[in-house]
Amino acid sequence: MSTVSVIVPCYKYGHYLQESVGSALNHQDGVDVRVLIIDDASPDDSADKARALAAEDPRVQVLVHPRNKGHIATYNEGLLEWAEGDYVALLSADDRLTPGALSRAAALLDAHPEVGFCYGHPVRFQHGSALPAARTAGRGWTVWDGQWWLRRHFETGHGCITSPEVVVRTKLQRQVGGYDPGLPHSGDIEMWMRLAAHADVGYLRGVDQAYYRVHGANMSTTDFGGQLDDLRQRKAAFEAVLGRCGEQMKDRDELDRLVHRKLARQALRRAVRAYDRGRTEQVPVDELVGFARECWPEHEDLPEYRALKMRRRIGTKAMPYLQPLVLTAVTHKVRERMWWRTWRRTGI
Repeated sequence: MSTVSVIVPCYKYGHYLQESVGSALNHQDGVDVRVLIIDDASPDDSADKARALAAEDPRVQVLVHPRNKGHIATYNEGLLEWAEGDYVALLSADDRLTPGALSRAAALLDAHPEVGFCYGHPVRFQHGSALPAARTAGRGWTVWDGQWWLRRHFETGHGCITSPEVVVRTKLQRQVGGYDPGLPHSGDIEMWMRLAAHADVGYLRGVDQAYYRVHGANMSTTDFGGQLDDLRQRKAAFEAVLGRCGEQMKDRDELDRLVHRKLARQALRRAVRAYDRGRTEQVPVDELVGFARECWPEHEDLPEYRALKMRRRIGTKAMPYLQPLVLTAVTHKVRERMWWRTWRRTGI
């Protein structure tokens, strides 16, 4: 029977612990699960709630920090110093696993020793709302070559994983090391790519592996200033992977160009949308353009920059009203180019 170590870092989230820890221990048939709750010096009664859970179930251990160490140090303490199972999962105290999540992940990792970590679909739910139903009858799995998976993410410039849906081979986790303290907000993106540079990646199809709670305390942000921060953090994560895993990565220089060009385009798209939605006073347009220039010195040759130039000429007040006409003209021009290219290639 495979063993799974589950680390539950907690800071002022003691009121969620029973649900979170219970989801890791219950309805996970065929795997031997051990849970470590690490309370990072919470100023409330979170540590007491953690100790109460440990008193009820010998599979639960508790570690309480006398001083706050921060989330990265807490993660690494559990992953690198405590985890002893075949596989390890990091589960935030406010998130949950779905029934059978660890069983399904362990089955995939047991069957494919070349896979370093696996994940599935996370179900997002709003804090305070009812828990949605989860799909627990999967349709098998897919195993991707780690280098292929890496390239796909460098092409998109995004991370695709929230975190609680991931199960990692413990031996590989120790090999690649812990989370980077220099990436407090994008360390998870860097970690998945670092793992993929050393091993293949598994995906559980047609099944929900975790519940991710959405509330005001989430570390991610979607406000206008946060959009620029998000881009900067992703840039730092990709650059860290390039620096740390360059020798393991095929076509490193090409991947470097791919991701920096993509991030520049994403920044310029956000600047364009600010004009389209009449939000140039709230969105840091100049900073977004500066970020694009930093990523891609030839940013003025990108189509998004040309679109931004046109919107600047039209002006911030008129653009929201003229947007439908502009989009229609752009769509017509794109179709015309596609037709011309097809004609040149086929003569039809």
